[in-house]
Amino acid sequence: MTWEAPAALALAGGAIVALRLSLAWAYEQRIDHRFRRFPDGTIAGAEPIEIARGPVAVLILHGFGDTPQSVGALAQHLADAGWTVRVPLLPGHGRFLRSFARTNASDWLECARSEYRRLAANHRSIAVVGQSMGGALAALLAAEHPDMAALVLLAPYFVMPARVARLAHWPRLVATVSPFVRDRWSVSIWDPEARAKSLGFGVTPVRALRELARVADIGWAAVERIAVPTLMMHSAGDNRISMQDAERSFARLGAQEREFVRLTGCGHVITTDYCRAEVSERTAEWLRRHMAPE
Repeated sequence: MTWEAPAALALAGGAIVALRLSLAWAYEQRIDHRFRRFPDGTIAGAEPIEIARGPVAVLILHGFGDTPQSVGALAQHLADAGWTVRVPLLPGHGRFLRSFARTNASDWLECARSEYRRLAANHRSIAVVGQSMGGALAALLAAEHPDMAALVLLAPYFVMPARVARLAHWPRLVATVSPFVRDRWSVSIWDPEARAKSLGFGVTPVRALRELARVADIGWAAVERIAVPTLMMHSAGDNRISMQDAERSFARLGAQEREFVRLTGCGHVITTDYCRAEVSERTAEWLRRHMAPE
């Protein structure tokens, strides 16, 4: 009879796993069906942005779990000012939760590098702008390409908050409770109209947090190697990255020409929140100073 207890435990464990998988599937279906999609699965409105204007280009990289839509206003502002603008959709983003969970830091890094090479092959001068995780990717590109004309970091994600870091460190353990972590969009984007237009899922696969931590670490290591003129903007109301951590990241910058702008009245996603106009104007001013459009 000694086999009965282990067998019962095994059956109970199997039932829990089956229930968890069933709930996870139902959750994915509910979230994924919120969006209208193109035949390839891309969420309508989340497709890459490319606006050709001339031989001087700006590569914009969006944040973790977000899409080019989150930097669309900035992209249009820069294009209207005369720059060619390219905003790629990072791998796994803007599609399905499952595809997001399957991508990793290496995919995002290679995408950023490939997009930069593509622009460099066809344009005389290039600047890079990165929002949140896109800022960490942009920092790596700047460290790898000292001939880059200018760099703009918008609430760059170099330091993962301790609470999130704990989840990222034990993804399998956390995933036994829930495969997803709910995002706090209500405080990441203060403007309710902008928040309603967001194409983010509203939840993050736990395993993806580990990959975000990898990108943050890579970006942090790259910061001190940056020699490119760098503008960094951060909001006092950022719920994901403290002003103290932002200032610590800025102090680590290797660039001799640098500027730090403290914003107020908005959350983390500063490219689409209440401060978006100031962000667009200051970005254009910085780029114009180092790479005037033609």
